[in-house]
Amino acid sequence: MRKLTIPLDAEVIRSLHMGDPVLLTGVMLTGRDSVHKWMVDTFISCTREPQGDDLQVYEAIKPLLNGGVIYHCGPVVAGLDTGEYRFVAAGPTTSTREEPYQGDVMRHFNIQGVIGKGGMGAKTLAACQEVPGVYFHAVGGAATLIAETVKQVSGVYKLDFGVPEAMWVISVVDFPAVVTMDSHGNSLHAEIDARSKEVLSELIG
Repeated sequence: MRKLTIPLDAEVIRSLHMGDPVLLTGVMLTGRDSVHKWMVDTFISCTREPQGDDLQVYEAIKPLLNGGVIYHCGPVVAGLDTGEYRFVAAGPTTSTREEPYQGDVMRHFNIQGVIGKGGMGAKTLAACQEVPGVYFHAVGGAATLIAETVKQVSGVYKLDFGVPEAMWVISVVDFPAVVTMDSHGNSLHAEIDARSKEVLSELIG
């Protein structure tokens, strides 16, 4: 079991390989569909003009994402009325929804770790090789247990997207995950998919 501290760096990323179990400690950001689309449309493809607090949020998240980790998570959050936020549940979201955006977002912000469940596709795998970065698979169905690794919620951006879609800034200690896509072009998800197709072909052939 590797213990890793966020922010990560290229040397650490290159030392990780598909199948490595890890414990992550440090500050990470959550981000799902709305956040990824907002990042790409506003700051990467520039098909949308910055509005409201967009530029201020951009400047705030840039240093957190540089060498950082983004977590595909729609948390259940207590303390919304007082601002004393606490994660009650923090399970991973299915990552394939972010495949159209993730590679570009990784390159733009130098994100070196992506956490979710179910894996991602060829575009993200290419970005993992280039940035470099890795995809960490978190255990689905363990939302309450994962929330116990979240020791502090230090801020939130884009709360107007809604609680699950907002960008939460969290400090975690020993967040458990497994490297399933590495910077060397290996994807456990692609391997399982290919093997499953072979077995299916044998069964119906």
